[in-house]
Amino acid sequence: MLPNPAEIQYFLEVANTLNISRAAERLGITQPTLSLAVQRLEHSLGAPLLLRGKTGVRLTKAGARFAQQAKALIDQWERVRAEALSEESEVKGLVTIGCHASVALYSVGGFAGKLLIDHPELEVMFQHDLSRKLTERVISFELDCALVINPVSHPDLRIVPLITDEVTFYRGPGAMAKDVLICDPDLLQTQALISKVKKAGLGEEWQFRRVIHSSSLEVVAKLASIGAGVGILPSRVAKREPSYKLKPIASKAPIFEDKLCLIYRPDAQRSLAFKTVVKAIEASFKGG
Repeated sequence: MLPNPAEIQYFLEVANTLNISRAAERLGITQPTLSLAVQRLEHSLGAPLLLRGKTGVRLTKAGARFAQQAKALIDQWERVRAEALSEESEVKGLVTIGCHASVALYSVGGFAGKLLIDHPELEVMFQHDLSRKLTERVISFELDCALVINPVSHPDLRIVPLITDEVTFYRGPGAMAKDVLICDPDLLQTQALISKVKKAGLGEEWQFRRVIHSSSLEVVAKLASIGAGVGILPSRVAKREPSYKLKPIASKAPIFEDKLCLIYRPDAQRSLAFKTVVKAIEASFKGG
């Protein structure tokens, strides 16, 4: 068991005065309180620190060694405490943000630049993965917050809706390999749209005989733009590069609605840096 910093400070006062009564008076506590504190410290260390006599106390060998090192422990504790408190009153330290790489490309530009310029002691780490995996990492305290698509409600999460989007089938402006589908098969949106196509019993133009898989939506968009096939894309990704001239392939194309949300655990201890980051993210999407 680690000793209480107050117990160490009490012991140092006893070591300086070699008198329990005088030390208690200088500390402004009662003699029994001081004696109990020293006993708890001895129990934590597993060795006696004081030899008690009628005229006062003297240090044991272990007590003398501990007294030499205890001052450094107290100094270190004060530095750690001061640093922890400073994060409550200053925008400094590390905040980890999760988001899918494609989400990052259209979202972080709205808040990251100004945030880092305004707060030079703030550190931000972005980590990229699928939304469902990022949600799990926020719940397990591995990430401070995340920008995720369609998060599932969870009792430990605060979910802040930011913007909506639509996922559908896109094609480029020229000739196209009509029987080729380009997509990220791991996305729930992809799976849902393919299921919708099958259930709707659409015509021959919806019978894809080949599928190109890519975990990068930017690659899906590029391949669709050059006519390699039909790409399943969120509209914000499809429209991010105007030169691609991507358009939904038909008015009857199935659509999956996405909702981008900010998620975090409100029960976790939060620094001013975290609160500032959350505020900046929310503000960047207002009106979007």
